Amino acid sequence: MSSILVRPRRGKIIAGVCAGLADRFGISRGLVRLLFVIGGIFGAGEIAYIIGWILMPKGE
Repeated sequence: MSSILVRPRRGKIIAGVCAGLADRFGISRGLVRLLFVIGGIFGAGEIAYIIGWILMPKGE
């Protein structure tokens, strides 16, 4: 488990926000992606993703 929150350069689908969150907290990338999709349907998942994209730095 990584100790900092960064977007990975590999293994990402769009911007790497879900992959970065999953890596940081040690959970499945697929689960995080599913939660963002559900959040997009029922809440503000898209806005949270865009904010993460802007705020999370790219990893090395």
